[in-house]
Amino acid sequence: MLSERRLEVLRAIVQDYVGTEEPVGSKALTERHRLGVSPATVRNDMAVLEEEGFIAQPHTSAGRIPTDKGYRLFVDKLAGVKPLSSPERRAIQNFLDGAVDLDDVVGRTVRLLAQLTRQVAVVQYPSLTRSTVRHVELLSLAPARLMLVLITDTGRVEQRLVDCPAPFGETSLADLRARLNSRVVGRRFADVPQLVQDLPESFENEDRGTVSTVLSILLETLVEETEERLMIGGTSNLTRFGHDFPVMIRPVLEALEEQVVLLKLLGEAKDSGMTVRIGHENAHEGLNSTSVVAVGYGSGDEAVAKLGVVGPTRMDYPGTMGAVRAVARYVGQILAES
Repeated sequence: MLSERRLEVLRAIVQDYVGTEEPVGSKALTERHRLGVSPATVRNDMAVLEEEGFIAQPHTSAGRIPTDKGYRLFVDKLAGVKPLSSPERRAIQNFLDGAVDLDDVVGRTVRLLAQLTRQVAVVQYPSLTRSTVRHVELLSLAPARLMLVLITDTGRVEQRLVDCPAPFGETSLADLRARLNSRVVGRRFADVPQLVQDLPESFENEDRGTVSTVLSILLETLVEETEERLMIGGTSNLTRFGHDFPVMIRPVLEALEEQVVLLKLLGEAKDSGMTVRIGHENAHEGLNSTSVVAVGYGSGDEAVAKLGVVGPTRMDYPGTMGAVRAVARYVGQILAES
């Protein structure tokens, strides 16, 4: 275990390196921070930190920089989440309140996160599997063609065309719409198949084929993998950090183009707490020089998706964590009120 003084030295090194982009020396530390000890003592503390793998010496400098292990300790023990100022919170609320639908909410959230953190922002669309049904609409397009519209509690809208095996009248359509909604509204998607399985039997023989077809399309919609949708923004922010990537920025950009990689980065939505993965903790090799800060968001206590940012390991962790958490909270409020 490191002593409190050495933890303070590590905290100071991280803060200075993040702020100045320059390796940090003992003289600079004692000048900028009230450590209460001499430069010689600080040098000794830095030697111990280096021996333990928390800081390292770039070959071109006499100063030291944090390692992934050093950042990890900083995040776990030394960094509080920096709260946003009142103007920042108002700006978030005003920006997100203007959204007109779910796509607009996600798009605005991506832009906002990228602007607040100056990193790459990633927002996952609310997952269907963790949503509940708000309404099912059935619209007649032709005597034997319908449109099925599924609306979720998170504001997501899915539309499907249904080709019926026989003409389906307006009276039957209204009857099916009413019976279907009475069974599924407010229920979780996972429960819907069981709730509607006997519905065709309650209709006249000539209508059962169409009812079964509509239910088949509805159930297909519930299980489709279209739920794993992402929006990404602020990729150009990475160009400001070219010197933070030891080889080149291309592997990072290529990794960010792969949706499967991004979904793994964000992690499981059911894990709604704050996740910070640093450097080599990211399994994808192209992202070994980046850190990911992610958190779940939702319309209630349970997260329906994740959002977060990707940036260099030399990141303002307290500020980034505060921004990500605040934006997630506001998005959750918007979904709850929509």
